[in-house]
Amino acid sequence: MPQEPNASSDQPTTLPGTYKKFITKFPELGAAHESVAQAVEQAGPLDAKTCALIKIGICIGAGLESALRSHVRRALQHGATTDEIEQAVLLAMNTVGFPSTVAAWSWAWQQIDRGI
Repeated sequence: MPQEPNASSDQPTTLPGTYKKFITKFPELGAAHESVAQAVEQAGPLDAKTCALIKIGICIGAGLESALRSHVRRALQHGATTDEIEQAVLLAMNTVGFPSTVAAWSWAWQQIDRGI
């Protein structure tokens, strides 16, 4: 089964179809993307769970549903609780607004309900 970027090797996940098509067509860009992702995660002291929770907030601000689901899955894989994920989502409310926060909350719960 294909590995999601930054997922640990003992936790296989499926990749979104569009992502798989893109990296198949442009493998050098996929490799560069993966390299940057690894470099930024290693650039500081934050653990993988904290990075995933922060990326949930970034995804909300950017309106990236698929990426938010991916980072919810990663947060769960790295030990985040549903309460922690919900708080990461709720922190967006004053910045991006109620409708975006509620949408993100529903996306997060759709992923949580699916499981890892």
